Amino acid sequence: MTTGVQTRIGQFIWHDLLTTDVEQAQRFYTELLGWEIERWKPGELDYPMIRTGGERHGGFGPVEEGGSSHWVGHVAVDDLEQACSAAERAGGTIRGEPGGHAEVGRWATIVDPEGAAVSAFTPAYDSPAPSGVFLWNELVTSDADRAKSFYAAVFGWTTEDMDMGDAGVYTLFNKADGENAGGAIQRPDAPGAWYPYLAAGDVDASVAKAQKLGAQTLVHPFDIETVGRLAVLGDPTGAMFGLYKPA
Repeated sequence: MTTGVQTRIGQFIWHDLLTTDVEQAQRFYTELLGWEIERWKPGELDYPMIRTGGERHGGFGPVEEGGSSHWVGHVAVDDLEQACSAAERAGGTIRGEPGGHAEVGRWATIVDPEGAAVSAFTPAYDSPAPSGVFLWNELVTSDADRAKSFYAAVFGWTTEDMDMGDAGVYTLFNKADGENAGGAIQRPDAPGAWYPYLAAGDVDASVAKAQKLGAQTLVHPFDIETVGRLAVLGDPTGAMFGLYKPA
């Protein structure tokens, strides 16, 4: 594997929204954030991809029957089978069968012990991860200690805890090279979930627009010193996401 791919190991490099209404979700995010939709149709597959800034960043797909809308981030791994085995040994499960495509790579959806879904992904291409749209990935978990152990086993992440005062302790997940991979916050009564923070030039204006487009505000805009301004919403199909303008 080339050096370019190795530097991505442990990093979120792609995002998919699995939703109960693909068309509605596409309308919402394109109107809210100005994304373009590029359709990829290899064979019978019809996969609408997110395109902006000259790069592809993710895509949309239908959630399994009876499931709820949610974002899934794809984390680069160099050995998919090893990641899946580690997840199962650590108390997680593999959702469905691992998938793959010759032009894309191989992946498997992993559900951690608290119910949060994430993808392990071995790409078949060598290019930098897209940037500028998905700025951060955050895990809500009812058991931060178990999450630390689980993701260390699956992705090799190390952790660093930050005391956020009244907001509690925030955990940073770090890749082997020391770069941040994402974060986690413990909420005892919340179901486990990963969600992305999306780039917004004006968080407050974007929240107001999102509400007009049918979104629900879960956490109103707030500031974190040296980090930036953030908010958390539920899109019209029920998927949780954040908006983020870095400081």
